[in-house]
Amino acid sequence: MSVMVTGATGLIGAGLVRMLLGREEEEIVAFHKNPARKNLDDLKDRISIVIGDLGIFSNVLEAVGKYRPRMIFHLGAMLTALTDADPPAAFHSNVAGTFHVLEAARFFQVEKILFASSIGSYGLDVKGDRVDDHTIQRPVSMYGTSKLFGESLGRYYREKYGLDFRCLRYPGIFGPGFRTPSLAQIFSNMVENSVMGRSSTLRMAPDVKHSLLYYKDAALAAIRLAEVSEADIKGVCYLVNADGSVPTVQERVDMLKARIPEAEVTFDPDPELTQAYSSLPTFDDHVAREEWGWKPEYDKEQSMDDFIAEIGRYPERYV
Repeated sequence: MSVMVTGATGLIGAGLVRMLLGREEEEIVAFHKNPARKNLDDLKDRISIVIGDLGIFSNVLEAVGKYRPRMIFHLGAMLTALTDADPPAAFHSNVAGTFHVLEAARFFQVEKILFASSIGSYGLDVKGDRVDDHTIQRPVSMYGTSKLFGESLGRYYREKYGLDFRCLRYPGIFGPGFRTPSLAQIFSNMVENSVMGRSSTLRMAPDVKHSLLYYKDAALAAIRLAEVSEADIKGVCYLVNADGSVPTVQERVDMLKARIPEAEVTFDPDPELTQAYSSLPTFDDHVAREEWGWKPEYDKEQSMDDFIAEIGRYPERYV
């Protein structure tokens, strides 16, 4: 049997594919809509790549029916800025797409689904407060709404059909090659530009803090949760976060310059963007840590070191 990863050429997806190969899993099936897959080109002889659209049910049925995966890591989705710009496309990809994956899994008796949700599934009445797995979710974005739908539908399939559904609520994810507009993208581009000898202008105030998880830890969290015995799954949907400390943008710049002294980084804050990120709550992942032992492998310093080294080793994947 095989393991399927949707959104496999995305930042987390590509990292996950590499980790699964390193663990000598069965055949890895990489499902993605985007035919540009340079971050997986070196693996093309070791994995099966399926170009398909999650929003087209026949694409999903054909892929799941052909490869009969024992498990699907469902990471494929449009992200926040893109979904708000085009809600109908977001519904096609994120809402209909998730239904298609779950229904195909039911039809072909897939054992397990790991779904990538988001802190975007929270929203009203939590600004400035601590958020954990028990906080009421009332999203205010199309992206967050689609993720909450996916969580709820997965719980329904778990109860009605016995599908072993479990999910992670990710914070912002940063790493090489990240292009979707967000604070994570601003930080990721800053590191990439500095390694490549280019300058960066940050549209964010220096004192803004935002929870960011390194992409390799995001992939690791998916594998770790997938390995937990079903009998030990109680929360079903779990927040995961980094090592607990949340650096300011200035502190991240300082960490970068400690490693690349010649890095040229200036600030030109956008007031609206700064306000949006300044009002975010603290995200508490204690349930995942207590229930199934979640712990990231990279702290803020280690993630910076690995990020810089990754671009230096494999510039063809990301630049």
